[in-house]
Amino acid sequence: MRTDPTFSDEPTRLANVVVPLFRGQRDAFEPVSRPDRSRVELLAGVEAQDDCAVFRFHGDHELVAGSDYVRGPKFRLYEMGYLAEYDLGYYLVVANLSDIAAMGARPIGLLSVVRYPPDMTDAVFERVLEGIRDACAASGCPNVGGDIGGAERLILSASALGVCPAGGVLFRAGAKPGDAICLTAPTGFAGAAMAYLRAADPHPVIEERHLETMLAYWRRPVARVESGVALSASGVVTSCQDTSDGLKAALHGLASAGAVGVEVHERALLVPGAVSAVAAHLGLDPLSVVFGDSVDFELLFTAPEDQLGRLADRLDFHQVGVVTEQRDVVLVRDDGTRTELPGKAWRHAPRDPADVGA
Repeated sequence: MRTDPTFSDEPTRLANVVVPLFRGQRDAFEPVSRPDRSRVELLAGVEAQDDCAVFRFHGDHELVAGSDYVRGPKFRLYEMGYLAEYDLGYYLVVANLSDIAAMGARPIGLLSVVRYPPDMTDAVFERVLEGIRDACAASGCPNVGGDIGGAERLILSASALGVCPAGGVLFRAGAKPGDAICLTAPTGFAGAAMAYLRAADPHPVIEERHLETMLAYWRRPVARVESGVALSASGVVTSCQDTSDGLKAALHGLASAGAVGVEVHERALLVPGAVSAVAAHLGLDPLSVVFGDSVDFELLFTAPEDQLGRLADRLDFHQVGVVTEQRDVVLVRDDGTRTELPGKAWRHAPRDPADVGA
């Protein structure tokens, strides 16, 4: 790891930092192969230093592409000192690959854009790229190119590419009345971390037992790639979306796209211990944290209830509700009352100035 305060120009950083970090991609890339002999190979990545990466496709595939931007210095937990530059690079990758996972695709490449301010040393720049490299390695997806260069502040953006067998892509639209609504794992960890740290009201039990677990959802998030591939391969999933904008937003998204309603059952929701602890400490409804704008990168999907057994051997999940014909999105409480979903869904515009960078 570099520690000297060196400031190199863009070509030098490309040659001395980027290429060494991502060398050997072509040899390391594991071609995506299927029984029908369809295949995807990487012909040229970053180390080739061409203008673009090159893939070769054999057979029928559906190409899935998505793009996401991550705040640099306006990322609140980074400004508060809980995330480092390495963590921002790591998070950038997962935020993009989670969208690929939600489509049921296997990622084949990431194109990253890292724009940096004049006062960013080579060492700090390298830490951002190391986070990108390691997150890509953890997901089996090479960073095959993109762009680097100067800017007024740190700017991080990326585009992810994935492939599915023909007809295998999962969409948000498609949920049918009677379908089960399922979730790959409980939500609320990232939101609980944000609420707790913004409150600036430390609690010894939370500090000792829960804080590191909650922060891991920001520092080392996981894109549910294998779960998405399994959902696609099952052939029974009718819709899918990730929870990057929170569980509430994802439920409304599936309902709106499918022109259906949603009933979530309180008794079916799993509330993590960390979420319960933070909610109790701050006087919050724990379900508002579970449903709120917590970026946990889980997958929310629908499938016929009588087909759930076909999924149980492929991945972990739990049912949280059912799709209805009546186009309401409601929470059915344990006492039978029906209410709106608690919590605030993420909106891609500030709710007020204090929320900028949250």
